[in-house]
Amino acid sequence: MPVDPRTLLLSLGVGLGLAAACGFRVFLPLLVLGAAARAHWVPLASGFEWLATPPALGAFAVATALEIGAYYVPWLDHLLDVAATPAAVLAGAVASASVLTDLPPLLRWSVAIVGGGTAAGVVQGATSLLRLGSTATTGGLGNPLVATAEWVAAAAIAALAIAVPVVALVLLGAVVFGIQRLARRAFRRSPPAT
Repeated sequence: MPVDPRTLLLSLGVGLGLAAACGFRVFLPLLVLGAAARAHWVPLASGFEWLATPPALGAFAVATALEIGAYYVPWLDHLLDVAATPAAVLAGAVASASVLTDLPPLLRWSVAIVGGGTAAGVVQGATSLLRLGSTATTGGLGNPLVATAEWVAAAAIAALAIAVPVVALVLLGAVVFGIQRLARRAFRRSPPAT
């Protein structure tokens, strides 16, 4: 059965948008995806129906609340950045694979790992640099603002990825570009170590 190119492009947009959102917060995009699938707004690939089950949604909701709250604890936010990088890459790959409904499994997972995992890793890396820059320039006082911006971005990009995938990808590019510029600026301003 041939793959419809428009359906494939939309699925890729949804998958990459969700994966990138996982780079901001690991569990929030999976919660948004599961809720959207449960409401029949987004189809899931075979084998991923579990994402829309009540136990999975409950687990994602609790994990999301704990993850968001933990980023407001000064010393815990840096520890979470270390653990969040591999978790974000894995969550990004799962989120991507779950919406690539028209691809054979080998191709689905190849695209999900390379595209989704990379998108999540790039965003996670950029936000880690931003947090380091915030810590260097504000002594950590600016980190709650960064944490708020990150979870808001995760929610917005995940919702946009499902509703308007093309807009989500454009917004994501702009956000990553902005984070990169802020991080560079913060590192240039930080005082030299003595």
